[in-house]
Amino acid sequence: MTPGAFIAKWRAAELKERSAAQEHFIDLCRLLGEPTPAEADPAGERYCFERGARKDSGGDGWADVWKRHCFAWEYKGRRANLDAAFDQLRQYALALENPPLLIVSDMARFRIRTNWTNSVSETHEFTLDDLADAAVRDKLKWVMSEPARLRPGESRQALTERAAAAFASLAQALREREHAPRAVAHFVNRLVFCMFAEDVGLLPDRMFTRMLEQARLRPGEFAGMARALFGAMAAGGLVGFEPVERFNGGLFDDDAALPLQRAEIETALAAAALDWSEIDPSIPGTLFERGLDPDKRSQLGAHYTDRDKIMQKSASEFMSQGVASKPLNPP
Repeated sequence: MTPGAFIAKWRAAELKERSAAQEHFIDLCRLLGEPTPAEADPAGERYCFERGARKDSGGDGWADVWKRHCFAWEYKGRRANLDAAFDQLRQYALALENPPLLIVSDMARFRIRTNWTNSVSETHEFTLDDLADAAVRDKLKWVMSEPARLRPGESRQALTERAAAAFASLAQALREREHAPRAVAHFVNRLVFCMFAEDVGLLPDRMFTRMLEQARLRPGEFAGMARALFGAMAAGGLVGFEPVERFNGGLFDDDAALPLQRAEIETALAAAALDWSEIDPSIPGTLFERGLDPDKRSQLGAHYTDRDKIMQKSASEFMSQGVASKPLNPP
């Protein structure tokens, strides 16, 4: 099947998911020069349609297509919510032997999410028309036969170390301006928590990042902006006209904030742009220790080489310092 023929056929198709999914996948195999599940594995033990799986939340489900050590694939009907489809597929992942690639599609859109352990997750998204591009078709071919070619280059630990280094530099700058060690540690942990909270939706609509973007234009107003946000997080309330949930615990016990200079706000913005759902939640406990004793800053890299020890020491400390009044699922 040629790319043009595939695109034309599936652009015109208005079939429901159940009627179309397997034919769509078989056509993809023909387009990419890959064997179909039945051709590659007649017994259906390692590559098949309708692979049964037990959901993490209980109950049974099925992955529409599954290939051991390669992928799990969930189809939905046209214009379906692919985020919801991905959440559904993720519930099956462990029962499907945790495949390295999770794919959702409504036959007009494709979304590939990498799923390697201890590796930053990446998303590749494209449309039916994009299949005219050989580079896009190559990605789907790698899904089926060479998934390692889609493995991200940066590990979760490396990403965590980048975030830790950024916040350690902020803590060091604040200490050099003779702010008290405990105030520095408490403030830096608040910034880190805000980034986690933003990524899981507890701070809505990039609220923390938008505050930093405004403060970059007017650095002298940063502390006032931060106090407004921290005060709302301490008691619940409004920042401007936007509501903020109350966060309980000791981390947001008042609205205190330290001033940052423009370069430090830029550092915080760069850190906020990272995918905090992929960052080790132990980072705040480590920064608390470094903020109290800046002489230990040089140990940061060595400390992060052993993730398990950090988790034992710091993750529970972080979560006990402040959590939202509605449930928070840490990364």
